[in-house]
Amino acid sequence: MSWTPDDETLDLIRHTAVQNAIEYEGKANPGSVIGRIMGMNTDLRQYGKLISPLISKAVAEANSLAQSEGIKHLIAVLEDEAPHLLEKREKKERRTGLPELANAENGKVVLRFAPNPNGPLSFGHARGIVINGTYAKQFNGELILRFDDTDTSVKPPLIEAYKDIPNEAEWLLGFKPHRIIIASDRIENYYSYAKQMLEKGFGYVCTCSADEFRQLRIDMKECKCRVQNETINLELWNKMLDGTFKPGDAVVRVKTGMDLKNPALRDWPALRIQDTEKNPHPRKEIGSKYRVWPLLDFQSAVEDYLQGVTHIIRGKDLMDSTRKQTLLYQHFGWKYPETMYWGRVKVHEWGGFSTSQMRKDIEAGMFEGWDDPRLPTISALKKRGISAEALRRFWIELGVTQKDISVPLATLYSHNTKQIDDTAPRISFVRNPIAVELVGNHAKLISLPVHPNVESMGERKVSISSSKIYIEGSDFEKKNIRLKEFADFDLDGNKANYVSAERTDKRPIVHWISEDNKIEATLIYPDGGDLNRINGLIETNAYDVGSIVQLERIGYGIIIDKSTILFTHE
Repeated sequence: MSWTPDDETLDLIRHTAVQNAIEYEGKANPGSVIGRIMGMNTDLRQYGKLISPLISKAVAEANSLAQSEGIKHLIAVLEDEAPHLLEKREKKERRTGLPELANAENGKVVLRFAPNPNGPLSFGHARGIVINGTYAKQFNGELILRFDDTDTSVKPPLIEAYKDIPNEAEWLLGFKPHRIIIASDRIENYYSYAKQMLEKGFGYVCTCSADEFRQLRIDMKECKCRVQNETINLELWNKMLDGTFKPGDAVVRVKTGMDLKNPALRDWPALRIQDTEKNPHPRKEIGSKYRVWPLLDFQSAVEDYLQGVTHIIRGKDLMDSTRKQTLLYQHFGWKYPETMYWGRVKVHEWGGFSTSQMRKDIEAGMFEGWDDPRLPTISALKKRGISAEALRRFWIELGVTQKDISVPLATLYSHNTKQIDDTAPRISFVRNPIAVELVGNHAKLISLPVHPNVESMGERKVSISSSKIYIEGSDFEKKNIRLKEFADFDLDGNKANYVSAERTDKRPIVHWISEDNKIEATLIYPDGGDLNRINGLIETNAYDVGSIVQLERIGYGIIIDKSTILFTHE
């Protein structure tokens, strides 16, 4: 097996080894570290034989460092690079649900969900909405929906998303976000704080090339621009604004220190020039109005302050953003919000949830639109009959943990079954039907329950006056069968001889449709990247489009039109 660890994995190994050395006073154990790493990142288990030597080396280095520099030095390393690993690890039962929200005051909690509107919401986005929205409701606080739409080139906004996302958020939560903020409307605010940085000396305009600064960052050396005075910085800032500088000529940087151990934190960029003539903002009121745009870490930090955000709950991949923003807050004298992080969730059947990739695939004609049932989008899940309550329960059950988790779709489907089963009428759909003639003194009209456990839903009348029914090919081979909720029959070729209305033995139960109340229909069945269409017969019904039904012995489905059912799940 060929495998090379990426930088993230190498950092995880080193940091976990240091954590173990701290806990065991300079006597870290490779076995303990291996177990911890494999527990945090199950995807690495397949590389166990290759990763073990790396862990052993990291443990030896951590123990050696503990002996030469002391435990306090190891603690300082984690404080700077991975502070979450310093949190006390307690042995306790696995909990589900949301943890307590630190320093939360009833009526004063303000949270935000801040997507890039480069497409509608995905399954992954639902986590942020549900968790932040649930806390906001719990504490009688506010949930801000903020569109971080300041990238017009790499991830350009999709104009429809500005309407779709609020609607999807309301459907998921059961209430509207309390405020909606659009970053592209607030560029002047970001300019104001950028100017303050330059005037107060903790920001500067950098004209070094990207390659040049990258090397300076590696070498931990300050660039020549760092010592510019306020007057020069403001002059250069005006040149960024008036078009003198072109994209790539200059950026505004936050002074943090080129000696910080984490390279990402060293004098990070706050604002840059974008070619909005070539790539105008899709909102007509913005278009090419601005040339200088804030980068996300700066824009988000300023906006969180302006909106009074008290708690930030987001993925652990954004820990570096927290560290950058904390340094900026210190410059301005602001108090940074309380933070919590979650790890990655991988769904076996889907892999990732990249909105950008889905957008490309849709534009390339691989999918029929954002609600294509093969996609992990909120609109696709809703179209398939997944309830908002099921999605909420799924994410709340997983809780907020930094541990990376891999789960099957069956977990979500289990939650959905609990929400829809009591209201889903039963109906027969026979795939690839085979006609069978009933022979004998059987009933010509029977009554079947609409729902076996809900009498109030009534009955459905089934006529068998023609003595002709349809069953599936796989059932045709069984010979002795019981037609569900009807009678026992013995198959003889395409004839079925009546035995008894009462159950006589343990013969298999099969579903069926009468000739007298059949409709030709199609079952659309998403299967990975495929969208299968299965022809068959469905019993006549008057259910509205959008109704969820249970197809006997198949699973749940949603009515698309009179003759089309979209499969939901088993």
